[in-house]
Amino acid sequence: MTVDAYLNPDFTLTKKLIFLLITFAGIGLCVLGIYIYSRISARKYVSEKRKEYQSIDFEIRLQKFFEMLIAGTAVMSFSCTYVIINHVYSLVSSGKATNLTSIERYLANTWADGKDFILLFLILFSCVINTVLDCLIIRLKILTNEEKATMRMLAMFYVILILMYLNNIGDESEYGPVMMYYFGLMIGRFVYFDASFKDFLNNIKNVFLNMIYLILDLALTGLLCYIGFQAGYFLERNYYIVGIFHTQLFMLAAIFIIHYGRKIIDCYKQAHK
Repeated sequence: MTVDAYLNPDFTLTKKLIFLLITFAGIGLCVLGIYIYSRISARKYVSEKRKEYQSIDFEIRLQKFFEMLIAGTAVMSFSCTYVIINHVYSLVSSGKATNLTSIERYLANTWADGKDFILLFLILFSCVINTVLDCLIIRLKILTNEEKATMRMLAMFYVILILMYLNNIGDESEYGPVMMYYFGLMIGRFVYFDASFKDFLNNIKNVFLNMIYLILDLALTGLLCYIGFQAGYFLERNYYIVGIFHTQLFMLAAIFIIHYGRKIIDCYKQAHK
């Protein structure tokens, strides 16, 4: 089995550009909604401070939305990797995959003997991906560490909801082990060794205050996945979660372009003042 087995050969470059434009449109609607909310929220301030508050509030909310998409991609990368590896292992163990090289057979045996440790490593690796994305590639400087932690926790909840839905519609893959890891990480975020009851309530409060970004992300992902599967860009036989991960990658590419596009525009404006 190769990676090509989980891709759609008919998803050509032209179709990818079309889907990227659709992704831009979906993210654009979300950004517009965030802008309108910031504009309405700014009305409580006097006219002299309203514009400044709106600009700061919009930037914070936009970066939270971007952090949610980035974290969702990182977390989904772990889930998708687990499904593919587990599927390949099931083919090997059932004898459907033959003519394996010594390395492939060694990897299959390693998965059988040390599955839990490999899953833990993949989770840690997804955390590294998340950090690299929002600290080096798409640098979100305004958000505090606490705000980023909250959005990352919501991203885990976002993936859990998706996996629960996939289990409900009868996807062939078993997502139980993945969900248990995510639940463990979320519980650890709420209740840790030296946490006080006040810390626990504060974490709960932060989650509810930022729930709108979870709803936005779920709605956007659901809409894009529906379009992708209906248009034949993604294939059901390759597992729904692979199509969802592809959608996450397109959203990541879109916010990368938006993020640096805004920077270029700002630099241009400053140069021509």
